[in-house]
Amino acid sequence: MRKTIQSIGMSLAFMAVVVLALGIPSAKAMTAAEIDLEAREALEKLYAQSETARNFGAIAKGILVFPDVYKAGFLVGGQFGEGALMKNGKTAGYYNTVEASYGLQAGIQSFGYVLFFLHEEALAYLDNSKGWEIGVGPSLVVVDTGFAKSLTTTTAKEDIYVFFFDQKGLMAGLGLKGSKITRIHPD
Repeated sequence: MRKTIQSIGMSLAFMAVVVLALGIPSAKAMTAAEIDLEAREALEKLYAQSETARNFGAIAKGILVFPDVYKAGFLVGGQFGEGALMKNGKTAGYYNTVEASYGLQAGIQSFGYVLFFLHEEALAYLDNSKGWEIGVGPSLVVVDTGFAKSLTTTTAKEDIYVFFFDQKGLMAGLGLKGSKITRIHPD
C-alpha cells in the first residue's frame, strides 16, 4: 500500500513538471531580450498600482523582477519563472525562481513578484550565492496591499521587500515548500 501511495505521488510530481514545462507556453526559457522587456513592463505596471513600490524602487540598491511565475500542483507541485535584476535602471543579471512543494494542495496559478533589495549586503548575498533559497540569508518582508498603505521607505528596516502582483488562477492548500532563486545566462 505504501509503495502505491509513493508511486501515485511520483506520478503526480511528474505531471506537475509536465504541466509547467509544456502546458504553459511562457514557462519555457526566454531570451535575454524577452526577459528584459517583460521585466520592465511588469515593473511599470506595479509602479502604476502601488506608490509604495515606486518609492522603494527609487531607493533600492537592486530590483529583481519576476514578471510571470507559474505554479501548478495536486498534492505535489512546482513553480517556475524567469526574471531580471536591475541596478541603476539597467539589467545586471538574469535569474530563475523554482519551487517544489508537497502537501495538501490543488490548482494552477500565475503571478509576478518583485524583490526590492534595500541594502548592499543583501544584494551581495544574491550575487555571491550559487542559488539563494528564500528563507535562508537576508531577511525579507512580503508586502500586501494593506501593509503597503502604512509602510514607508523611512520605516523600512529589513533587507528585502517583496511585492506580488497580477495574480490569476486558483491555488489552494497547505504544504512544505522550498523556493530557490538562481542566476541564469539566457541567449
